[in-house]
Amino acid sequence: MTRPTFDPCPSPSRRSALLRLLGGAAALALPPMAVRARGAAPVRVALIEALSGPVGNAGEAVLRNLVWACERVNARGGVDMGGEVRRPLQIVRFDSKGQPQEALSALQSALDDGITVVAQGNSSAVAAALIEAINRHNEREPQRQVVFLNYSAVDPVLTNERCSFWHFRFDAHADMRMAALMEVLRQDAGVKSVYLIGQDYSFGQAVLREARRQLALQRPDVRIAGEELHPLARIKDFIPYVTKIKASGAQAVITGNWGNDLTLLVRAARELGYEGKFYTFYGNALGAPAAIGEAGVGKVIAVADWFPNAPGEASRRLVEAFRQRFPNPAEDYIHLRMQLMIEALAQALTRAARAAGTGGPGGLPPAVALARALEQADVTLAGQRLRMRAEDHQAQQPLMVAVMERQGAPGVPFDVEGSGYGFRVLQRIEAAAAEQPHTCRMVRPDATAPAPV
Repeated sequence: MTRPTFDPCPSPSRRSALLRLLGGAAALALPPMAVRARGAAPVRVALIEALSGPVGNAGEAVLRNLVWACERVNARGGVDMGGEVRRPLQIVRFDSKGQPQEALSALQSALDDGITVVAQGNSSAVAAALIEAINRHNEREPQRQVVFLNYSAVDPVLTNERCSFWHFRFDAHADMRMAALMEVLRQDAGVKSVYLIGQDYSFGQAVLREARRQLALQRPDVRIAGEELHPLARIKDFIPYVTKIKASGAQAVITGNWGNDLTLLVRAARELGYEGKFYTFYGNALGAPAAIGEAGVGKVIAVADWFPNAPGEASRRLVEAFRQRFPNPAEDYIHLRMQLMIEALAQALTRAARAAGTGGPGGLPPAVALARALEQADVTLAGQRLRMRAEDHQAQQPLMVAVMERQGAPGVPFDVEGSGYGFRVLQRIEAAAAEQPHTCRMVRPDATAPAPV
């Protein structure tokens, strides 16, 4: 597969093409290109992610999305740093191989290179290790502090008991996602028994725990026919697991599996002819629709912040622009929250630069000022608004629940990865309804009380 490259200063023709493709999708103002200072050093973001190994495909999808989001910012001249200074964004990739220790080594490399913004998401275990390491680093070296942007690690504890002033989550956490799924399951009277299966680490355990809790509240009539945790990214054959699911008589499966663990699970279900529904966190993710195939039509249900078939002209334009940038169907997977995250970063850099000047490493605003500005993030793209809750650094945005259908069916103009299958939105849960209370007791540096909301 051809890997996307990142051009921190796209040519005038590329910039014009990007703006023409996006049309009105970007809700932020587009300042004149000419005011960008020539030769300005880029604002670098360290992507610490599994870019190889069993879940490397998910990491490469992240890279494509972040590259494209940065290209959009750069196409309008880069980040406004005050005066006539505009700086492009640049993604610097570090392969963590999905392992916490490798991620910590990558973090140290990024720190040694003077990078002050870190992004990661595909593993809550890795995110927890990074949060702890960044907390220690920022306390020891206040002149080299960094902020952590999390786009996918959804273990609820990361913005509750283990919340950090330096960590910002741009995805809905597992409890929020489960509550959205339950809005649909609550109305699915045909489901009387479910099987719970997940990956055996903090996130997978949290999904099953919350499934039990919310089933008891929302559908006490539903029987839990079985429950199982399996090793993360180690199972090559899910036939034995699906055999147990079929034997249990469960009419539906609830799972937070992602990456190959989801792909192989649903592929095994297809091979064994399992007829039940899948209520998933990531059933629309890389490889899953093609693996499920025709058997998933009307049966595979997924929750996300956004789907390519979300109603509205702005969503349609975004999908078409992404597909022109990445025409290979194997690379056709858009994460809107990652686009919003980069918009929030650009917005915060501008706000921090104006408020605090450029007294940090590399002429950037200090990390404290950037974190304060991120607490006030409020951005919109393709009709989706995201705002950051300052008290726990958990993003608040609408969520959607959708069902797998054939491309061309009503409400499904776009498929996923050229599979011929897409997702029709069943229900949109507004941000106010998706919001949940938190238990965060954030330890803040001096003079960093949360900004008024």
